[in-house]
Amino acid sequence: MLLMCAVIFGFMYCNRPSQEEIARQQEAAKQEQLAQQKRNAEAGSEAMLDSITADDVNNLMLCLNAEDNANHTLSDNDVNLKLNGNAIDGTVKVGDTIVSYADLAAAKITDVALHNKAVESLRTLANTQLDNGVFASKMKGTNSVVTLENDSLKLEISTKGGMISRATLKGYTAYNAPRVEVFSPGENEYSFILNTDRNRYQTKDYYFTPKQLNDSTVEMDLELPGGALFGLRYTLARGGNYMVRMEVVQKNMDKVIATNIANLDFYWHQKMMRHEAGKMFEERNSTLYYKYLNDDDVEYLTESSRQEESTNNRLKWISTKNQFFSAILIADKDFNGAKLLSVPFEKETADYQKYLKDLTVHSSFDYKSTMPNPVSFTFYLGPNRYRTLRNYEDMLAAYKLNNDANSDLKLTKVIPLGWKLFRWINTGIIIPLFNWLGSFIANYGIVILILTLIIKLVLWPLVNKSYSSQAKMKILAPDIKEINEKYPGQENAIKRQQKTMELYKLAGANPMGGCLPMLLQMPILIAVFTFFPSCIELRGQSFLWANDLSAPDAIVSWTGQIPFITNYFGNHISLFCLLMTSTNLIYTYLTMQSQSSSSMPGMKWMMYLMPIFFLVFFNNYASGLSYYYFISLLITIVQTYISRARIKESSVRAVMAENAKKPKKKGGWAARLEQAQKRQQEIIRQQQAKQNRNGKGHR
Repeated sequence: MLLMCAVIFGFMYCNRPSQEEIARQQEAAKQEQLAQQKRNAEAGSEAMLDSITADDVNNLMLCLNAEDNANHTLSDNDVNLKLNGNAIDGTVKVGDTIVSYADLAAAKITDVALHNKAVESLRTLANTQLDNGVFASKMKGTNSVVTLENDSLKLEISTKGGMISRATLKGYTAYNAPRVEVFSPGENEYSFILNTDRNRYQTKDYYFTPKQLNDSTVEMDLELPGGALFGLRYTLARGGNYMVRMEVVQKNMDKVIATNIANLDFYWHQKMMRHEAGKMFEERNSTLYYKYLNDDDVEYLTESSRQEESTNNRLKWISTKNQFFSAILIADKDFNGAKLLSVPFEKETADYQKYLKDLTVHSSFDYKSTMPNPVSFTFYLGPNRYRTLRNYEDMLAAYKLNNDANSDLKLTKVIPLGWKLFRWINTGIIIPLFNWLGSFIANYGIVILILTLIIKLVLWPLVNKSYSSQAKMKILAPDIKEINEKYPGQENAIKRQQKTMELYKLAGANPMGGCLPMLLQMPILIAVFTFFPSCIELRGQSFLWANDLSAPDAIVSWTGQIPFITNYFGNHISLFCLLMTSTNLIYTYLTMQSQSSSSMPGMKWMMYLMPIFFLVFFNNYASGLSYYYFISLLITIVQTYISRARIKESSVRAVMAENAKKPKKKGGWAARLEQAQKRQQEIIRQQQAKQNRNGKGHR
């Protein structure tokens, strides 16, 4: 019996609900209770009477006797109460019916549903008043906007929350709108949270009073009892600038917030709006970026799935970044760590086609209620253009806004330009050359063509010898075939290799000649692979049949989904990608002509399969990228034919005959290779001898 009891109690202990489960159960019970109360209220005379309790009366008296309530009144759209001596007097409006507080307190109203709704209105108003204290009077008001505007940016600053509700970029259009909006009403909100021992006051809940200081500066103020003031001052830089200053200003706030409160919390939430027709690629390049203080690295949350990141390290800036546009909030001092969350929208939801990510930031700053300007920031609301972001730090320095002289903001790292080597190629070579060509050539298709020609001409001296070696390999292809037929089988692999190497040496050909041109060009190919999809200069630029060089040039589209392929290929066919694939197949054919694949039968079909993989992979990328690769491959094919035209078979045979007459010198790499081959032959002979002995032993 004792063992049975122990097992039962042990089972009950191990399967007890966790604290989270208990909390969920309590919340579910609470919601059910509220739902039941609502059902009861709707049931008319059969509902239970919700009486005004002693706690309700106490809360109302606290509101009416508050220090900042000189008139001892409490009111909103439906409730109007005042203190009459030590008693509460007033009315409550429910729909079109007005009832007195005295009748509610005495439960004289026969309509139970009406009575309960009136009591609920009283209770809600009292709780709201108590939760918001001196800020409660700022919960009522009319939402309006104040506009600031320069040559590049238009801001609408809302009196509800004192926040930038709309930020419109001039000169940029969205796929479904005449202008790109980095912030949009209802989709972007931020709030400063003032803490006391009892309450948390969120500025997004209150109505501010606007004060236009000049044509570029507006101050949104919360004027509080006792001469206290909390405000947000916005200054939009003049000219073609994307810089917005946001400063917290205050006066006598130590009467509201105790001087021992050392933190001002900050909350930022954004449903990131979609701007591009090609949602798939834009979504892959949208997430939260952030930079640690005094650290060169810029971090970001994954773009492909939900990720939550929490850090206690100080941050210099935080950005909501999509493919071509960013909102970057830069603290004059720093953020005291942050909790960051990025959530993709599910395909089944109604918001999937409209938005990219749901982004949330929770952070805080050092704060003193006695300081007139406790925290300040600079917003960058603009395009991810490399030269604009690169010059932004100089702009901050000119305005004396970056307090940390040793801080390198690294804002350009919101543009994905590849790892260090490839990023160096992009920032040191590709981007300066691209911008220089774009300064006097209006059509970016021509810019890409000339850029490709320049790169190929610069690389020509490096790859010319390799192209010549390829031409010699093509001439030697019949000789290599003859060697393979003369020395067939695995047992002759070493001999076959020796003869092949001797042939290459006589002709002065390099067997790695086909790979070397690609290896020399690979860093640039990878660099432009990261550059073109992120190059905002190509956005909206047309060339030939491509309407937008930053997006796929679809010539055929469909609505269906191809399993396992649509995520990469998309639901269209891009013409430049098809042209790139075709030229890639031609170049592969030319390369395979100079290669002997008899020793590796699978190599040939693998080489032809690679361009098909590229077709699937690149079909959904920027048409400017496919166009660059197409032109680059065309030039490579032309260079290959030029090299083959210059290398005559008669000349190669003459050189081989001349070299054959010379005494053979073995040294260096050739000698080491021969020694390695002999050792390999010896190992093979020993293995064969061992197999023969084992076979005789079994017999």
